[in-house]
Amino acid sequence: MPALRVILLWHQHQPFYKDLVTGEYRMPWTRMHALKDYYGMVKLLDEFPNVHQNFNLVPSLMVQIQDYADGTAQDPFLQVATKPAMDLTEDERRFALQYLFQANPQNLIGRYPRYRELFERFREHGDHPERAERYFHSQDFTDLQVLSQIAWFDEFFLEEKDIAALVAKGHNYSLDDQKFVIARQRELIGKVLPAHADAAKAGSIELSATPFYHPILPLICDTNAGAASSPGLPLPQNRFRHPEDARVQLTRALDMHEKVFGIRPKGVWPSEGSVSEEMLAIAHSLGIQWMATDEEVLGRSSGAFFGRDGTGRLPAHLGEKLYNIHRYEKGSASMNLVFRDHTISDLIGFVYSGMPPLDAARHLLGNIREAARPVLSKGRDAVVSVILDGENAWEYYPQSGREFLRCFYDGLQRESGLEAVTISEAIDRHKDFGKLTSLVSGSWINANFNVWIGAPEDNRAWDYLYQAREFYAQNAAQATEAQRQLAFEEILIAEGSDWNWWYGPEHHSANDRDFDELYRKHLSNVYQALGATPPDYLAQPISGAEVRPSFVPQTAYIHPRIAGDKVRYFEWMGAAAYTADHRAGAMHGKQFLLDSVYAGIDSTHLYGRLDFKDKVPEANFDLVVNVESRASGEPLPRRALRVEASVHERRLKEWKIENGGEGKALASSFYPDEGVKLALLRNFEFKLPLAWLLAIPTSAPSSPEGRAGAKTIPATSKIRLRFSLWENRLPVDSLPMEGWIELQVVSEGDLLFGA
Repeated sequence: MPALRVILLWHQHQPFYKDLVTGEYRMPWTRMHALKDYYGMVKLLDEFPNVHQNFNLVPSLMVQIQDYADGTAQDPFLQVATKPAMDLTEDERRFALQYLFQANPQNLIGRYPRYRELFERFREHGDHPERAERYFHSQDFTDLQVLSQIAWFDEFFLEEKDIAALVAKGHNYSLDDQKFVIARQRELIGKVLPAHADAAKAGSIELSATPFYHPILPLICDTNAGAASSPGLPLPQNRFRHPEDARVQLTRALDMHEKVFGIRPKGVWPSEGSVSEEMLAIAHSLGIQWMATDEEVLGRSSGAFFGRDGTGRLPAHLGEKLYNIHRYEKGSASMNLVFRDHTISDLIGFVYSGMPPLDAARHLLGNIREAARPVLSKGRDAVVSVILDGENAWEYYPQSGREFLRCFYDGLQRESGLEAVTISEAIDRHKDFGKLTSLVSGSWINANFNVWIGAPEDNRAWDYLYQAREFYAQNAAQATEAQRQLAFEEILIAEGSDWNWWYGPEHHSANDRDFDELYRKHLSNVYQALGATPPDYLAQPISGAEVRPSFVPQTAYIHPRIAGDKVRYFEWMGAAAYTADHRAGAMHGKQFLLDSVYAGIDSTHLYGRLDFKDKVPEANFDLVVNVESRASGEPLPRRALRVEASVHERRLKEWKIENGGEGKALASSFYPDEGVKLALLRNFEFKLPLAWLLAIPTSAPSSPEGRAGAKTIPATSKIRLRFSLWENRLPVDSLPMEGWIELQVVSEGDLLFGA
């Protein structure tokens, strides 16, 4: 009877967050996932001894886990979570509010009522730490510090008696509670790598490696591979070609696994499933017996398009290709290859979290059986490979997906004809291998490398890496051995794929700037390690060179209350928004006081809001808002207004609104108008009558005669605004820095439906 063998490979990876020169970790995600996912994923298999699996541990992740287990790793998030709340500085309190809520709102934050309460309070103030801080007291911060750590504890750890008691307490945590949570983290993280070693020695899992710092090896071998997989793709100015580095990344990965686990890996999941014939030849020479990548690479290599029907299934003849193990042979190189089922893998990553666990598990088992059916019906063994991240998906499942996994594993163990196996077991039991004599270069994302090369930011990053690598080659011989080792280590780190993951248009996160700074820091360390000064361009953000859009147009009428104090998020929803880009100017010492501006209309008024970067400046200053209305096709403004507000000792002292062309005051703090309101407390807000901008008065706008004789500008007219801050009659900051923020004067229906 033919067998259906299921390969499950969980890829465990985090970027290398450590700065080797300072020793500090820039971000906390290795620590967090080591607490939540890495241990429990392996430990769960104790309940299912017949379910064998594959765990792929990136060596640079293992190094970081060891640092945290040894107590030698420090990151700013851990430092803020550790410090007594009463001793936190203003900046640290704001840091806590900014970053300790970086967790899934439903399954991590929402699981703990007090954590959810604090999060909702933060959201009430526009997700701005500067605005929210005054509403958080010392006990609030202690509770936040404790719960933001507990939320990442693995399900097995949460069952331990002392941790369960702390969870049950719920709120009003003490300094002793806080110390306990922090101290316990090190102990729990220390269980991660031994758990993997024990499972591997017991035969329930196979451990595979990834190149040490998670580089895209085909591009390390030759950046021209980018155009080989995507003809016409723009390439960096300088061709990076260092297959010797690729060999080092692979060799050190195998050595690290053998040192930590006592077993030298037989197989490799290449970073992002990225393969090329050149890197396969290197892997073969190092004794690697198998690799895995994506079905699209197989499709392009075999001339088959893996098109699926409406149910997501492959035609029978394509299933015969995919649900097999292939042996690649070319010249002296050979390699066993397995190819992931893209659709089934993505169901776990993105779909099943929204289904009841038992239903999801049954659907998954049914999908696997149905996918393999055409192969099995011909009397041949089928191999279905399910490969995905072993960490990121579980934030979107209740209780880290454990009930779903238990249901799935129970089905794998109980159903006849199914074998959950390691990849080496599958190879040993397989008989009818597919044959490949060529392999198209590509990754598990569209069978190309476009995420990591081709965009201007990506290519600039590669050019900077090229320059650092060339500098090392030219100067390493004159350095000491310690200097050479440090410089080369930084090059290997900079070769990692994670930096370019965040460059270019594909992916962005709240930590974009952190990744950018850390990448440039690694490159700078190459020069510093060799006794040289880094190039000036490494002081400038790569991601800042192409300024991402910071303007959002108005999408709906707004009706905000003008208070200048508590930002009401929903009242400004739909407003046009312009956010300052501080990335380039900050490197040159420019003073930034303004953060963002908002503007919008309804049928009767124009509204504006200005948010300060940190807080209202201490020095006395003036705010000026220039407002113009224009008709379509007319080169000059129909009407220009100037709003000027004087701020003394952080309070609004006086204000006036003038007709910009005539210099006449339309309203002021001494002669107010019922349609005008200005306010300043934590931010600056105003509203003006829309009629002042839509009419051409025959006399002063405040007079009945002027209003009665008004002529109306066509409905296609625009209003535009510009905000500026002045000190001692000199401009200090403005938004936008260039140009204006523009509004279309149209009906609400036209705004909503894009007319």
